[in-house]
Amino acid sequence: MKAQDLKNSILQMAMEGKLVPQYPDDEPASVLLERIKEEKEQLIKEKKIKRNNKESVIFRKNNHFYEKVGKKGEEVCIDDEIPFEVPNNWELVRLGSITRLINERIMEGPSYPYLQVKYLRGESDAEFRNKGRFIKKGTIIILVDGNAGDVFKVPVDGYMGSTFRILYIPSVLCEKYILYFIESLKTLLRSSRVGIAIPHLNKDVFNNLIIGIPPIGEQIRIVNQLGFLENYLNRYDILEQELSRLNIEFPDKIKDSVLQEAIQGKLVHQDSNDEPASVLLERIKEEKEQLIKEKKIKRNKKESFIFKENNHFYEKIGKNGDKVCIDNEIPFDIPNNWEWCRLEKIAFITKLAGFEYTKYISPNITTNGIPLLKAKYIKGDKLLNEFEDYIPKEISDNLIRSKVNKKCILTPYVGASIGNVVFFEGLFEAHLAPNLAKIVMYGDISEKYVVNYIKSPFGYNELTKYMKSTAQPSISMAALRDMLIPLPPLNEQREIVKKIEELFGVLIILRSK
Repeated sequence: MKAQDLKNSILQMAMEGKLVPQYPDDEPASVLLERIKEEKEQLIKEKKIKRNNKESVIFRKNNHFYEKVGKKGEEVCIDDEIPFEVPNNWELVRLGSITRLINERIMEGPSYPYLQVKYLRGESDAEFRNKGRFIKKGTIIILVDGNAGDVFKVPVDGYMGSTFRILYIPSVLCEKYILYFIESLKTLLRSSRVGIAIPHLNKDVFNNLIIGIPPIGEQIRIVNQLGFLENYLNRYDILEQELSRLNIEFPDKIKDSVLQEAIQGKLVHQDSNDEPASVLLERIKEEKEQLIKEKKIKRNKKESFIFKENNHFYEKIGKNGDKVCIDNEIPFDIPNNWEWCRLEKIAFITKLAGFEYTKYISPNITTNGIPLLKAKYIKGDKLLNEFEDYIPKEISDNLIRSKVNKKCILTPYVGASIGNVVFFEGLFEAHLAPNLAKIVMYGDISEKYVVNYIKSPFGYNELTKYMKSTAQPSISMAALRDMLIPLPPLNEQREIVKKIEELFGVLIILRSK
C-alpha cells in the first residue's frame, strides 16, 4: 500500500470515530453545535459573515437521519446520503453549515507580501503590493482555483491571492480536525471541479459534504493521534519512494551488470573447441581484400592492429606505423581466445553525405515511397515502424550510400539520443536520415553482440568519450570507428546474445509483477 493510500485510510477511520476511544464524560457534540450557532449569530451581528438562509440541520429520529433546510424547510430522510455510522455522542452536519468561504474587501495603503500559491509553497520570493485583500498572519485560506482544496495557514500579514478564499472555522471547534476532514476528501474536491480554462472549486459540493462532529475532547484526541501517526507516515513515504526508485533502477542496473559481464567473457563458459577470434580477424582481412579488389570499399591505410606482447598491449597503425603501448586503454582482461580491436576493423561504418540529403532527400520528402529512418524512431533497443517521412522510389534509386536493406546496426551520432543503438534486420528497404550512422559487420560477426557491447557501460563510454558538447551533442565518424571492442569467437558471440536475451526476459517478467 502506498503511503498516501495508508494515510487516506487512517483519515477515514478518524472521520468515522474509529481511531480513538469515546469517553462517556465528554460533553456531547450537540452542545458544541449550540455554541457554534451562538458564535455565528454574533459574527452575523458584527457583519463579519452573512446569514445562510439555506443552512441545514441534520438530526436522528426513529433510527433514521433527517435534514431540514432553512427555517421553513420540510424534514427529509437522508439515510441514503449518510456515508458511515458515527458514535452516538457525535453529530452530523453539512460542511457549509459550520464553515464559510469569505472574500475580504480590497484595501489600499501599506506594502505587504502578495500571498499567491508559489510564495506559500516556497517556490518564489514575496512580491510586495500596496493594494489587495488584507489578511492577518495565521489566517486559514483555501485554494479555489487550479488545485482546488489545498489549504494554507498564512505565515505573515499580507494581501490574499485572487485564487484563494478565507476559510472560516468556528473557534469552538478544533481547527486541525476540520482541516484533516477537508484533506481526507481532497480527491473528491479535485474531481468535482467546474470550469474549463481554469477549473475551480465546486462550492456546492464543498458546502454539501457531510462531516461527523465529535465532542471537542475527542477532536483533540483524534488530531493528536493523527499528528503522532503522521511522523511514521512521512517516514513510510520516504522509504516507499526509495523502494519505488530502486524498483525502477534495479532492472537497469542489473542489465548494465549483465552486459558488462558479457563483454568481459564472464557470462558464458569458454569452449576450448571454439575457433579463436584471431582466426576470425584473419578471415575478415581476406574478405576486405576481396571487397577492395572489387572496388566496393577503399583500402584503409591507417588500419589498426592490436596485439599482446610480453604481457603488454600494443597497437600499430598502418604498415609502417610504430607500435605503441596502449595498456592505459585496455580496461579489463578478456579470455585468451578473444581479441581487442577497433570497431572499424570488423565493420564498415558510414553516414549520409550532406549533399545527398540536400540535393536528393530534403526537397523530396513525401508521405509514401521508401521510409526515411530518423533517430527518433529508435526507442531503447527497438526500431519503431510507424514512419512519417518517405523518399520517392525514383529518388531512392540514386541514394546508394544512404540505403539500408541488409542487416546492419543503426546508431544516432547527433542529438540527445546518442547512445541509442538498434539492430536493423534488413526486412525492408529504407534510407538513413543525416543523424544516423550505419554499421555493417564483416564476416559472420553477430550484430546483436555488437549492439549489446555498445549498450554496455564500457561500450557507451567508448562511444561517447569524444562527444562534442555543442548546442547539439555529436560524435564524429572517426570516434565511432575508433571504438575499442573486445571480440569473442563467433560461437561465443551467439551464446552471449542468447544468454542476455534469456536474462533480460526474466527481468521483464520480474518488472511486471
